[in-house]
Amino acid sequence: MRRIIIFFLLIFPFLTEAGNFKTIHFSSKDDLTITADLYLVHKNNAPFIILFHRAGWSRGEYREIAPKLNDLGFNCMAIDQRSGNKINGIINETAQLAKERKKRTTYLDALQDLSASMLYVKKMAKGKIIIWGSSYSASLVLIEANQHTETVAGVVSFAPGEYFSKFGKSKTFIQDNAKNIKCPVFITSAKSEYDNWKDIYNVIPSPSKIYFLPLFGGVHGSEALWTSTKEHELYWKALKNYLGQFLIK
Repeated sequence: MRRIIIFFLLIFPFLTEAGNFKTIHFSSKDDLTITADLYLVHKNNAPFIILFHRAGWSRGEYREIAPKLNDLGFNCMAIDQRSGNKINGIINETAQLAKERKKRTTYLDALQDLSASMLYVKKMAKGKIIIWGSSYSASLVLIEANQHTETVAGVVSFAPGEYFSKFGKSKTFIQDNAKNIKCPVFITSAKSEYDNWKDIYNVIPSPSKIYFLPLFGGVHGSEALWTSTKEHELYWKALKNYLGQFLIK
């Protein structure tokens, strides 16, 4: 009986209902269990946004944001990457499990979690897939867009940068990956962070790339969209203009 139960859990993702999302679990490439919140409110041909969090945080970064994306017409999934901790009271279960299993949890190790999430969504959704990153994952989504051109229809990148030299990568690692991105790209950040990503943006050949900077202030990562951020309405306006091209007419 125990073998039957284990087999069932491997075949069918575990679901926990909670408000307008379900907490699900699926496997990364190295068999680490990834925890994610699935905001599935539209038909499976609706555009789908996969949401990746910033350093030291969790899928809780998107508890306020994802329902608003649902209201715009998108299905969403916010995952816990193995590099992270906690935000808004939501513990990063993937990172917790990775530490228990003594797996590496650097920013680059989380790249396989992004790839696994895209594969999971690709099997489930029929609509266009947009990948969205915050801070270090804002850079990782640019790598994924370069490597998976057949899957990624668009990129949203909140505060990317060359964060990977301490892991043995070159100082132009993200620039080098961005040189072949053809899909629409949206990049934004706090005003003071522009120099962190302007060279990355400039090498992207996509004719449909766009960026937004507030005239003053702003904050790092997707927190820019939280209502607690003074400029959040400006960020939302720019983002909605970009996302409109993916909506079903």
